[in-house]
Amino acid sequence: MRLFLSVIALFICFGLSAQTQTTGPEKGHLIIAGGALRDADVYAKFMELAGGEQSHIVVIPTAGGYEVTEQRIAGLVKSWKARGAAEVTVLHTTDPKEADTEAFAGVLKEATGVYLPGGRQWRFADSYLDTKVQEYLFDLLDRGGVIAGSSAGATIQGSYLARGDSRTNTIMVGDHEEGFGFVKNIAIDQHTMARNRQFDMFEVLKVYPDLLGISIDENTAILVTGNQFEVIGQSYVLVYDGTHWDQTKNQFVKNQPGQERFHMLRKGRKYDMGERKIITQQR
Repeated sequence: MRLFLSVIALFICFGLSAQTQTTGPEKGHLIIAGGALRDADVYAKFMELAGGEQSHIVVIPTAGGYEVTEQRIAGLVKSWKARGAAEVTVLHTTDPKEADTEAFAGVLKEATGVYLPGGRQWRFADSYLDTKVQEYLFDLLDRGGVIAGSSAGATIQGSYLARGDSRTNTIMVGDHEEGFGFVKNIAIDQHTMARNRQFDMFEVLKVYPDLLGISIDENTAILVTGNQFEVIGQSYVLVYDGTHWDQTKNQFVKNQPGQERFHMLRKGRKYDMGERKIITQQR
């Protein structure tokens, strides 16, 4: 199973087929947030999808790069209990061999929701790619659960790992390029407008033009259900699908070579990743 997932992820990441679609999970939900997440409604949606008062939330803080002490664990448990979680488990290792054991990863079989906090996304990759943790995260989605993540916890959910370089977070195509692949054929960036990153995604798309690019501003998220997502939170989501709205023609048109255009979607707007088109709002 893990070998199969790895082969599929590599197939998607490196553009082996121009016909590869961008697809979300067949079951379950994803909440992918752009960092600095404070919006209570976004957390409330996560808790609702995770089962509310019957929820078991597993927090995986590995991207942070800090020592996960008993004090930190207690703080994480307290904060998620305050949001309404019935049970909270903190799962952390930097050893992929440990992450591939039933003794470590088995708690994910009991989880109804998983939260991936921020830091550096390559740390998630180093610890959990091709392990039982990754396998059981897919299993969680298959049984209708929810995975949420912010900042690094957003980018790792895609198939291509934007800003995955272990030296600096300013390199878009770096020494780590494979994400968990909960959404296939996609690159996800974060902290977009807050850090003036609106045009950075084009660096990835120049190398892997078949990818769909999604860049999410702070305190904002996308709620992914199947192949579609809805913007939730307080700012904008940028979509890089090779088209833009032409005001003179009053229609969507393809970008010309070298034309760096994208869509900006606010709260409530929806997008079909499989069809690569904005879902028209009903008036």
